[in-house]
Amino acid sequence: MPELEPGPSRIDTSRPHPARVYDYILGGKNNYPVDEELAKRVLAIDPTVTTSARTNRAFMRHATEWLARAGIRQYLDIGTGIPTEPNLHQIAQAIAPDARIVYTDNDPIVLCHAEALLRSTPQGLTHYLEADVRDPDRIVQQAGEVLDFGEPIALSLISLMHFIDDGDGAYDLVRRLVEALAPGSHLVLSHATADGDAQAGEEVVALYRRSGVTLRPRSHAEVARFFEGLEPVGSGLVRVSDWRPDIAESTLLTDGEQVTVYAGLARKP
Repeated sequence: MPELEPGPSRIDTSRPHPARVYDYILGGKNNYPVDEELAKRVLAIDPTVTTSARTNRAFMRHATEWLARAGIRQYLDIGTGIPTEPNLHQIAQAIAPDARIVYTDNDPIVLCHAEALLRSTPQGLTHYLEADVRDPDRIVQQAGEVLDFGEPIALSLISLMHFIDDGDGAYDLVRRLVEALAPGSHLVLSHATADGDAQAGEEVVALYRRSGVTLRPRSHAEVARFFEGLEPVGSGLVRVSDWRPDIAESTLLTDGEQVTVYAGLARKP
């Protein structure tokens, strides 16, 4: 099993971190009061955030299952977040025990809990990198020590890119990552949106900004730009609850409840 990459950064509990806020929303315990406070304020504005987060997790599970059954044996998961079972490798390796997974995140607390991400099957392999999506070249280089970029890879960007502003080159970052992938690879991406309730979206963005965290919800057209040049699979880019008919049912989504996340899966030709 590869050793963990060294992580020199310490856990900053003075300001919230998206991974820990998400953990709280999902009912986890690996967060701090500052994360809980922001999460509660967000939920006061938009109570559907919890349902959106659970539905987003269901999308990750179903997309990973589809990829594994389609023959994908390599996964690069950027913005992993705090481990929440089932983790991506558990889903993929349950179908394909020889699957290889590289997890990447920039929060030291994820590194602290990364042991759960390294419990691979004997036939497969899991690895963890402490890195930031804003450094795609480093990610590709280091992930290339574990994954074969000459063969198809599933690039997973689940609820990550809405934390990257346009000014930080969000679209270029994804483009550079996709360019490094071999034909037959896939992009799995979910992204927050304010479509349907712009006012609530603005209030949530302001909350994050005051906490020192960038949040950039995007419209359907804006999220679709991340998939330019790729071939949509299945439903294409839709509300995450509509990606598969049973997702809404499995997450107890009520009739008429609107989730605030778009999701899509696409293949690199």
